Amino acid sequence: MTKKKVTIKDVAKQSGVSIATVSQILNNNQDKFSPKTVEKVLEAKASLNYEPDYFARRMIMKKSKTIGVLVPDITNPFFGTLLSGIENVLYREKFIPMLCNADLDEIKESQHLEELSRRGVDGFIIASSAISNQAINETLRKKNLPFIVLDQKKAEGFSDAILTEDYRGGQLAAEHLFALGHRKVAVVMPENASANIRTRLAGFQSIYPEAQMIHSELSKAAGRKAAVEISQSELTGLFAINDEIAFGLYLGLKEAGKKIPEDYSVVGYDNVEMSEFVTPQLTTIAQPIFELGQQSAELLLDRIKHPEKEWEEKTLAVELIQRFSTAPLK
Repeated sequence: MTKKKVTIKDVAKQSGVSIATVSQILNNNQDKFSPKTVEKVLEAKASLNYEPDYFARRMIMKKSKTIGVLVPDITNPFFGTLLSGIENVLYREKFIPMLCNADLDEIKESQHLEELSRRGVDGFIIASSAISNQAINETLRKKNLPFIVLDQKKAEGFSDAILTEDYRGGQLAAEHLFALGHRKVAVVMPENASANIRTRLAGFQSIYPEAQMIHSELSKAAGRKAAVEISQSELTGLFAINDEIAFGLYLGLKEAGKKIPEDYSVVGYDNVEMSEFVTPQLTTIAQPIFELGQQSAELLLDRIKHPEKEWEEKTLAVELIQRFSTAPLK
């Protein structure tokens, strides 16, 4: 015989209070009631092994305590650290992230956005640039759903946003290579780059306006492939637009019989954990990735609590981390 599911009515009956009181106490509004009442409700919950029905909760409270998080490529360690920062804040506030990995596919990103909306998440963190503002407008703004864009995508005045100093990051990479005496340099980046990556390029070009462009997707495999072209050039300085490309360059250049930094000085971007574990350790532009995740979650939760407040846009600083993949030109 199937055991009957314990309901909030059962908790109310055993604790001798109303269903509304039980609901308030179990939803973290305990300060409204006496310690004795709270104790009775929690004891009844424990003795009955009561677990809230989140589908029913959604119907009654219009909240699911879940946040949809859309990222373009979960295999990139940048997004792993970003998600750790997001989860750090959501866990503290008793929210659960619902992750969607778009695989750098614009159609898939739009479908994920629509599906998350249907599943009733309370808000969205969009860490991907490919999804169009039109898709955001049709899926989120028309339904008045809270969302935040970060790093990969500019808010363009219609949402909260957390960004980093991409222009300054590109400048720092260029200034470092220039100070080391490199004049024949290239930027390794996608041909159809997102806005934040184009901003990094602009910063780099403020120092090297004639820098060569070598196209590569944002992956180790693409960086390895780009190394073939680089190894046949007279370049001496390379700015990989993210660390994943830089790691690919390491292997590709080694396969071509070249050495870092003896033949090529390489600067990456992001400062993912692996930067310290490759040989030589990677000189890179550090973004505060964990903090980026934390602040995006905090800003979104504040938007959920205060939907009428003015839009906010925050920009976090970056810095050059000098290691051993760059050296003075001999």
